[in-house]
Amino acid sequence: MSMIRRLFLAALALLVAGSPALAAPSDSSAFVIAGHSIASGTRADLRIAVPAGADGETFIPVTVLHGTKPGKVLAVVAGVHGFEFASILAAERLAERVDPAQLAGTLVLVRVANIPGFEGRSPNVNPVDRKNLNRVFPGDPKGSQTQRIADLIAREVVARSDFLMDVHSGDGAEFLDAFVGAYGGPLATDFPLALKVARGFGFPNIVRYAMNTQAQIDSGRSLNRQGVAMGKPTILVEIGQNGSREESHVAAIVAGVENALSILGMCSVPMRDAAGPARLFEGSLGVKASHSGVYHPTLPAPRLLAKGELIGIIRDYTGREVERLTSPVDGYALYGITGPPVEAGDDVVTIAIPATGF
Repeated sequence: MSMIRRLFLAALALLVAGSPALAAPSDSSAFVIAGHSIASGTRADLRIAVPAGADGETFIPVTVLHGTKPGKVLAVVAGVHGFEFASILAAERLAERVDPAQLAGTLVLVRVANIPGFEGRSPNVNPVDRKNLNRVFPGDPKGSQTQRIADLIAREVVARSDFLMDVHSGDGAEFLDAFVGAYGGPLATDFPLALKVARGFGFPNIVRYAMNTQAQIDSGRSLNRQGVAMGKPTILVEIGQNGSREESHVAAIVAGVENALSILGMCSVPMRDAAGPARLFEGSLGVKASHSGVYHPTLPAPRLLAKGELIGIIRDYTGREVERLTSPVDGYALYGITGPPVEAGDDVVTIAIPATGF
């Protein structure tokens, strides 16, 4: 073979190897998140790195179960508050129970959104920067650690989902009656679907949060309101209190998510029967403390409240009474703090407003 012919063939081989048109085809059925590509019918356990800022790096553990057939993307986010253990344990269990080979679509499980809060056993803030992850969305890639976590969850999880579940439980020194909040109103997306999924949990209380103004969405924006802002049907799931890890609470979250997979057409397993809610509510309001000190609730438990009824008193650190808190409306004490610590600005109780129907 002549030297010229050998050079020509070598050049042709390089051209073919580098040609995009002749390169190996990419897997168009793969699910891509944070630079990771997950093949259909497989599971991936990922650590989404939160880049280091002035306050250090961390990570977000995510399990992706990517089905063999096209379908919706359901994002389930646990551990936004690090002391809410039922949600974290439920995400762990779901990762083992859901078979991607039997799934249509994709289940994205954020197993612990707030690793610093979880490892630091911190009820509602990240101990690194003292920020509440559920008040800083959409976050900031150049902000403090909590803001960087929020930014990644918003961009890599919420933005890629078709339905968002923000899963919580009552943390330390907090009472709570199990409920699901479904987001509706003119600024929310597909309230009928959100309500159907909410009913699938079989919890005793359902709250409709009507998103009527942009200010409602933007003020101290939570993960669930980030879902609303990004046009995702969204629910808030709450069960458990005082940092519990009760098996019944974990099982209830798992059953609700599995029912949601059926409702969303992501699996062929029939829905489990779910009891209808005992109570329906149209929004809620918080009763805020104006003083810091020692809080003495009248009855720290879910219950009906009458307008003007005493909720509790606050004493300063000498024992002197500085504030007496009463209910501004007739309603239902859905969750609140049990004390004794209280800070000015804390919601001591959140009162749900009874509704006749949705």
